[in-house]
Amino acid sequence: MSKKRVYMDYAATTYTRSEVVEEMLPYFTEEFGNPSSLYSFSDNTKKAIDIARERVAKAINAEKDEIYFTGGGSEADNWALKGIALSRKNKGNHIITTEIEHHAILHTGKFLEKNGFEVTYLPVDEEGFVSVEDVKKAITEKTILVSIMFANNEIGTIEPIKEIGKVCREKKVLFHTDAVQAVGHVDIDVKDMNIDLLSLAGHKFYGPKGIGALYIRRGIKIENLIHGGAQERGRRASTENIASIVGIGKAIELAIGEMDVESKRLKNLREKLVNGIMEKIPHTKLNGPSDDRRLPGNLDVSFIGIEGETLLLDLDFAGIYASTGSACASASLDPSHVLLAIGLPHETAHGSLRLTLGAKTTEEEVDYVLETLPEIVRKRREMSPLWEDFLKEKGER
Repeated sequence: MSKKRVYMDYAATTYTRSEVVEEMLPYFTEEFGNPSSLYSFSDNTKKAIDIARERVAKAINAEKDEIYFTGGGSEADNWALKGIALSRKNKGNHIITTEIEHHAILHTGKFLEKNGFEVTYLPVDEEGFVSVEDVKKAITEKTILVSIMFANNEIGTIEPIKEIGKVCREKKVLFHTDAVQAVGHVDIDVKDMNIDLLSLAGHKFYGPKGIGALYIRRGIKIENLIHGGAQERGRRASTENIASIVGIGKAIELAIGEMDVESKRLKNLREKLVNGIMEKIPHTKLNGPSDDRRLPGNLDVSFIGIEGETLLLDLDFAGIYASTGSACASASLDPSHVLLAIGLPHETAHGSLRLTLGAKTTEEEVDYVLETLPEIVRKRREMSPLWEDFLKEKGER
């Protein structure tokens, strides 16, 4: 009998849709001409890239010439921060972000600090929201960029992007958002939301890995991150990854076309999962907002008295693939910086579990998790001295 396989880590990555792969295939074997070449054999690759650029632009209500393809979301984040920092260093050296950003932003911020820039890392509340007023107060005459993620990759919090964008526009400060988790899952309008730069990645909405894009509002000057040839209108050197560019264009078109229906379906499944976990497993905490200000397929919970790493191993044995906020893949003993930033004690943050749902998630899979997870948590708690101490403290032992 084959092992049951329930994938609930769609925030980490998604599979590539068959329709996307099908559209990509000719650009590996038949239409492989270098788009920079002058001969007619390259005309089809030029057209394919053009179509993909239009599709990405349409998804976020941008103009086609404001989209620049990158090697992924992390590259787009690096380019946005480093490129603006270098191009505006004569105007100021101050950048504002938050404590719960993806490491592509946080580590870039630390790099810039070593190179003469000042970075303010704003706190968030217990649900992961940054205060618009805090952003406004943090802006000084030296501020050149505000970078705040659209939606958090761990706890699903959707930030007040439009309001932050409005403040930045009024203060004449550029506004970047890392929208890697949000694109294809929630409505985004860069014009209405006053967004100047936006990062996205194809593998978060059923496109290929290793391809992303940076939206740069027309008229903004930015230094290049990668130097060489004149590809991407002179802003990003490297022979174009044609097949993947075609893939991200197709994937984003499909995702946007199905977004309303799929988001509603995922939200319903998530609510069933949340309610079931809270009902069946005592002393469980939901991390992040409990309302619509959360990504539809995101669920993050902490179980008092257990370690997230051991929980993942037990779930893996049961055929359930998820993730934890704990730094289980590194030498660090510190739990997730996001969970600490929302005020969780270390021991609670260490017992976290992130379940993220996607296109192939079914009600039967949710039922299987609700049948399996409570027993795993119960057994792990029986072996945990932390759980014993917690019960004694609560007077339940």
